[in-house]
Amino acid sequence: MNYPRIQVPLEITLWVLLASFAKIGFHVYHKITIWIPESCLLISIGLIVGGIMYSVKEVPPAVLSSNAFFLYMLPPIVLDSGYFMPTRPFFQNIGTVLWFAVIGTLWNSIGIGISLYAICQIEAFGIQDINLQENLLFGAIISAVDPVAVLTVFEDINVNEQLYIVVFGECLFNDAVTVALYNMLTFVAEMPEVESIDVFLGFGRFFIVGLGGVLFGFLFGFVAAFTTRFTTNVKEIEPLFVFMYSYLAYLIAELFSLSSIMAIVTCAVTMKYYVEENVSQRSCSTVRHVIKMFGTVSETLIFFFLGVVTITSDHEWNWAYICFTIFFCFFWRGIGVLVLTQIINPFRTIPFNFKDQFGLAYGGLRGAVCFALVFLLPHSIGRRNLFLTATIAVILFTVFIQGITIRPLIEYMNVRRTNRKLNTINFEIHSRFPQVMEHTIVGIEDLCGQWSHYYWKDKFKRFNDRFLRKILIRENKAESSIVALYKKLELQNAMELLDTTGDISAAPSMTSLQDPKPPKPKTFLPDELRKMHELLSKNMYKIHERTIAYTNKRALPDDSKTKEILIRRHLSLRRSMRGGSFRRTVSKSD
Repeated sequence: MNYPRIQVPLEITLWVLLASFAKIGFHVYHKITIWIPESCLLISIGLIVGGIMYSVKEVPPAVLSSNAFFLYMLPPIVLDSGYFMPTRPFFQNIGTVLWFAVIGTLWNSIGIGISLYAICQIEAFGIQDINLQENLLFGAIISAVDPVAVLTVFEDINVNEQLYIVVFGECLFNDAVTVALYNMLTFVAEMPEVESIDVFLGFGRFFIVGLGGVLFGFLFGFVAAFTTRFTTNVKEIEPLFVFMYSYLAYLIAELFSLSSIMAIVTCAVTMKYYVEENVSQRSCSTVRHVIKMFGTVSETLIFFFLGVVTITSDHEWNWAYICFTIFFCFFWRGIGVLVLTQIINPFRTIPFNFKDQFGLAYGGLRGAVCFALVFLLPHSIGRRNLFLTATIAVILFTVFIQGITIRPLIEYMNVRRTNRKLNTINFEIHSRFPQVMEHTIVGIEDLCGQWSHYYWKDKFKRFNDRFLRKILIRENKAESSIVALYKKLELQNAMELLDTTGDISAAPSMTSLQDPKPPKPKTFLPDELRKMHELLSKNMYKIHERTIAYTNKRALPDDSKTKEILIRRHLSLRRSMRGGSFRRTVSKSD
């Protein structure tokens, strides 16, 4: 047997299968994942596997010993979050999201780093050799949040949209901010002494890295949209451009030391807006399924390897440093949410109350990015094993303790939730036709001489319709699934009429609908008006829902309800036309 030749791909395949089997097993009995987060179960299985490997002296897989995490495992996770991000509520709350993601991360990083440096000055703890630069670097690492379990709980109990999207957006952009801080502070930690000019240059580089990643993301997103204009006759390779251009944006940003996470997020948002209008419906379905598959597999493997590495790695234990790290993570997160919320609330239409602030503060779980960054610390840092042990302790504490208790605490505190059964005219207008209200607000602001994000959104929409869409989207754009289903049902209806009556004169034609003769006005009775209102309310499908299914971490968007409503509408029309009802109506009008 030539085992060394196939060792690497065989081991990767077996690890993926093992993690996938564990994931299947968790969902066989659904009540387990309701009360215990899936990340906790994956880490537990990893701990068991790691204990077995340690007992037989087996070397753990070297998946995270290099840049494999940032080059192969992180991009699918970020692409999944960016592509399925609910764009409308996100951009409605983008100021709050960036406020907590950027300022909040800087607050936590600096606060935790300085506090730990103060603890290191106590001689009784025996950690005086850890300097300020290394503590700030560790503070930046430990500030990376990954509230996957919290988002799942928020989806299940239908918390209010503002709280959900802020937690979702903070998780997404917090990773980008943390990685940028990590790269900057890694360089600073190796400097023998830091001057004041180095601090200003570091913060300037921090913002340039983020903006550069955004520009690269937009660039590759536009190129992907322009490329798919010419894929009408090669639909088989349409999904390939979505994956290649997004991954290329990530790699090029890494090449120039820019924020690769910001690059792939903005590329994904841009491609979703433009590319999906060029490619076919089957290509869209393929893209969504593949993105979800790779994102789920990568996330599963990371939590699985976290449990394995916890047992098999070399650790350095210091009770004082680890306990104070957990305490400072809670303390600075809570204080930061309270302070930042008091500053941002006057600028929000719907301010966050105390219960919402508790959800924001308690939802700061640590996860994949935090673990990978500390695992990739350079060996030149003397207390690297202590940082690794402290990070794993914080991850295990937050995932198991906070992840398990977040659901009962949110339900006990009765946090504001989204009422999906609200049947008012105001709700129907906002949910089904949000553009109408936005145009109305823009007009009122224009009359009052006030400018807000609605004004700039309206300006961008006009620029987008006049220039960008004409360049990036082809004229004969792909047909949507609803239109295709409509045509299929119309053809089926015509064939049934032809089989039963011998002709299709019983069906209304385009000529009769375009008759220039004005119809006689008809007066409807109150009972008829009530029935018409019930029919329209029952059959009109929602264009925009308050809680969007794209945000679900483990499910794809389901359009079966829309198709079912469309089929029901056609069945009601066909029943109304049977038995010559349409002919009788025409004869009466004559």
